[in-house]
Amino acid sequence: MGGRVRARWAVAALGCTGLLCAVLGAVMIGTLPAITRQQVYKNVRIDPSSLSFGMWKEIPVPFYLSIYFFDVINPKEILQGKKPEVQERGPYVYREFRHKSNITFNDNDTVSFLEYRSFQFQPDRSRGSESDYIVMPNILVLGASVMMENKPMALKLLMTLAFSTLGERAFMNRTVGDIMWGYEDPLVHVINKYFPSMFPVKGKFGLFAGLNNSDSGLFTVFTGVKDFSRVHLVDKWNGLSKVNFWHSDQCNMINGTSGQMWAPFMTPESSLEFYSPEACRSMKLIYQEEGMFEGIPIFRFKAPNTLFASGTDYPPNEGFCPCLRSGIQNISTCRFNAPLFLSHPHFYNADPVLAEAVLGLHPNETEHSLFLDIHPLTGIPMNCSVKLQLSLYIKSIKGIGQTAQIEPVVLPLLWFEERGAMEGEPLRTFYIQLVLLPKVLHYAQYILLALGCVLLFIPVVYQLRSQGPEDTKSQPSPAAQPDRLPSPFTPLLQESLSRQPTSPKA
Repeated sequence: MGGRVRARWAVAALGCTGLLCAVLGAVMIGTLPAITRQQVYKNVRIDPSSLSFGMWKEIPVPFYLSIYFFDVINPKEILQGKKPEVQERGPYVYREFRHKSNITFNDNDTVSFLEYRSFQFQPDRSRGSESDYIVMPNILVLGASVMMENKPMALKLLMTLAFSTLGERAFMNRTVGDIMWGYEDPLVHVINKYFPSMFPVKGKFGLFAGLNNSDSGLFTVFTGVKDFSRVHLVDKWNGLSKVNFWHSDQCNMINGTSGQMWAPFMTPESSLEFYSPEACRSMKLIYQEEGMFEGIPIFRFKAPNTLFASGTDYPPNEGFCPCLRSGIQNISTCRFNAPLFLSHPHFYNADPVLAEAVLGLHPNETEHSLFLDIHPLTGIPMNCSVKLQLSLYIKSIKGIGQTAQIEPVVLPLLWFEERGAMEGEPLRTFYIQLVLLPKVLHYAQYILLALGCVLLFIPVVYQLRSQGPEDTKSQPSPAAQPDRLPSPFTPLLQESLSRQPTSPKA
């Protein structure tokens, strides 16, 4: 008797546990997505209390800037009108350090900041040293010559004399360090002395001299605290809602983010848009594919074929023209009117005529396309590789002897890759909190519901099995009744029958 009572209590306990598990699992299935969205909203906005604020302020991802120079092999032949031939040199790799300062929260749900960058050469990652010599076009001479093409002949002859006096030539042979961070040039001093407002460089002239230990401009972006739909979007850059470098309102618009984080809950229909101060324009990347990075689900975004397309091939880009060819962007209007062009490395995805005009170029998608891998739930970049090329348009200018017989050509100067990938402790923390824990909770809700249903089924089975045999014994068939043992009530029935009168004998 005691064992049966204990069994009933155990079954009842299992039933209660099953009910609790089933209810908890059902509640989790109904509320967990909403709770997850709420937590993501809370922790990806730009707010000192959010989990991602420290990551936004001090980017934990190590960035590396890799420079590949195009060493000109035949400078003398180019001056005679021959086709240029180049050899790729590098990479020369620099560790890039970034940090934000002057962080100011404004009343209109925005935050303003300056982001400073500094670079440190990495010999162990580089193929060569900063003391390597590179032959490349003299940007000051050839760039200024093209800019003077439509000026009076007397002025061009005077420029030829100035170049000769100062010992300036069409091509130069300088070290990587000089080309990157600057070198003393007498032409710069002459220009600054007699034309102080013509040239922005006051000291050394270098392609990256203005980037080291400097900021990329004052960004003002939306925090998403009051209006999450605008989180990370740029409100203004250097106080401007749009730039004035280009020839259409659409091209001058400042769209997207500052290029560090994007809005969460991305879909394959999402796009990545950001403003690049170096390119003086907004850029949009499109979804390519879904994948994994170190166990973390990502969406890969790539540059569309229309990013640097000419206005003829892609009308919305008409504002960036005049365009020499499709696939290269004229950035002279934001680079002191120097005939500089931006493109993918080796003129990848550009008009084939451009690569065919220079020997030594081999464009291919694997080595020369750019991409960003984004965690779609949070909009945080996991892995990125931005590759761009800087080229100079050169040609013979009548009246300027240094340009000799140079045939018109867009000559690559260098291409660079900015690459960064989350790693180490930040990667492990990100994986545990935003991948492993949500995955455990996702499976736990269904496991609880299934376990609850199983435990609820146990009392039902027990009840059916305990009632079945008793019902069979308490309701025997009529054929079996004569063999049944007398019940306690049988004597009373027999006594009442014995008292009835008997019939007389015949």
